[in-house]
Amino acid sequence: MKSSERFLIVDDDSTFAQVMQRALVRRGFEVDAFNASEPAIQAVQDNHYSKAIIDLKIAQESGLTLIKNLKTIQADLEIIMLTGYSSIPTAVEAIKLGALNYLCKPVDIDEILLAFSTSQIQEEISLPENPISLDRLEWEHIQKTLQDNNGNVSATARLLGMHRRTLQRKLQKRPVNN
Repeated sequence: MKSSERFLIVDDDSTFAQVMQRALVRRGFEVDAFNASEPAIQAVQDNHYSKAIIDLKIAQESGLTLIKNLKTIQADLEIIMLTGYSSIPTAVEAIKLGALNYLCKPVDIDEILLAFSTSQIQEEISLPENPISLDRLEWEHIQKTLQDNNGNVSATARLLGMHRRTLQRKLQKRPVNN
């Protein structure tokens, strides 16, 4: 990898983005980091980046949408997607939209650089050793849907296709650890 390459980092966790930025700068790369999609899109319109590291969830925005927008602006941009919530459907979607790879957090800069240097897209998406349990995944999906509906239990139950009382019982339970 050439040190003249320019990286774009988009992650709403400013501490994580700064750590990645410093690690890349130490290796001789130019790096711009953003905490939201809009300034990142503007930066890609104004500058040429060779590589991008995009988080799946950027505050209330989707990194998948950002990949699509960035690829529209600069088709040759190489993108790695990072996530703390790995799932096969989002991994497949990220690859379809043009990401080279999909990595699960925590991840270090060496793993990210290795993912960029891999010339072939991996046949199998690497998932963490302890994948999230189905119960935990259901809990997180319910919570996200509830948040998207501004806490409206009835609307959330309709979207999830379950009875409102069933949803209320599930919400009363504590989240599953893993």
